Amino acid sequence: MLPRPAIDLHAHSTASDGTLTPAELVRAAADAGLAVVAITDHDTTAGWGPAVDALPPGLTLVRGAEISCRWHGVEPAIPLHLLAYLFDPDHPELVAELARVRRAREARGERIVELLRADGIDVRWTEIMAAADGGTVGRPHIAAALIRAGLVATTTEAFGRDWLGERYRLPKEDIDVFRAVALVRAAGGVPVFAHPRASRRGRVVPDELVVELAAAGLAGLEADHEDHSPAEAAHVRRLAAELGLLVTGSSDFHGTHKTVRLGAHTTAPETYERIVAAASGVTGVASG
Repeated sequence: MLPRPAIDLHAHSTASDGTLTPAELVRAAADAGLAVVAITDHDTTAGWGPAVDALPPGLTLVRGAEISCRWHGVEPAIPLHLLAYLFDPDHPELVAELARVRRAREARGERIVELLRADGIDVRWTEIMAAADGGTVGRPHIAAALIRAGLVATTTEAFGRDWLGERYRLPKEDIDVFRAVALVRAAGGVPVFAHPRASRRGRVVPDELVVELAAAGLAGLEADHEDHSPAEAAHVRRLAAELGLLVTGSSDFHGTHKTVRLGAHTTAPETYERIVAAASGVTGVASG
């Protein structure tokens, strides 16, 4: 019996807040023994082309994005992430919304740096932008600047309460999650709720919202994830079974910004095949 192919459907490159370039990411995925990897940078498709160009033999690339969303059913609204797979990158409304969110991320980042500098902390926005090298700027880029300045030792420490986790944390302008699901579907993509029960990240949404999102077009839930406890992952699987949703597992790889390795959590081949069958935006890309 042949081994099941390893499929990791959530990974980030320098096109957002990962530390490997798109080309390095696909090479690392092949070296890790993956058969399929998804590039899912935050609110951007900028890494798609370089990843395709560098695709090593034997690896299939799923083109996607992780979309910054918000649920306004409570006050304050709860941020959440939507993984969007194989959508048309030229869909006008989706392109416009992603561009708006990227601009909002930059504005928020610059405001955070202003707050830090007002407290005498010597980090510079121009240097952070230069280090991002055109990628979607997020808090990990500011965390990296704090590390370079010797103010914290790790990204985890930078995201603690005294730094970017609370004291210097500002909200950003995300996409309403129902609008995001509708836009991804309109662009021929397949939307999956990323790490929906990861309580260690902060507040989580109620199951009732997932029921509503499923009725609105949500395709699946990411269950196996580094930030889910075993109980949380089991809860996600039960909920997905009740609603007839797909269940995925992924590393959420960010390179050295996180300790998790590529392929640490994976998706079943039959689930991957259902995602591909449901998509009409773009196809997966296999090396020749």
